[in-house]
Amino acid sequence: MTVQQGSCHCGNVAFEVEGTPTGAMSCNCSMCQRKGVLMWFVPRDALRLKTPDANASTYTFNKHHIKHRFCPKCGIHAYGEATDPKGNPIAAVNVRCLEGIELETIPVTPFNGRAL
Repeated sequence: MTVQQGSCHCGNVAFEVEGTPTGAMSCNCSMCQRKGVLMWFVPRDALRLKTPDANASTYTFNKHHIKHRFCPKCGIHAYGEATDPKGNPIAAVNVRCLEGIELETIPVTPFNGRAL
């Protein structure tokens, strides 16, 4: 299986994730629209941190279901953690943080997060 390498801008938060993104989601909620992330959803165990978990800060808002993980040094949102509707742990990897990814080749699906 392919392993993608990713990090924040300064490298304080680094990770690897199994798989190849075949699509991403762009959400227009008040948080995601400001961050500009493109989320690729994977099982949480497919995401492995290469730096200590404590290197990433956590932000939650609204219903506090999603842990938005970001670097406190450079401010880049690298991934999020939550559970899917069946209760399985998932990660929302920001494909913009992956190394060697050609963003124009990844189909982006809009999601109306403002409606939630």
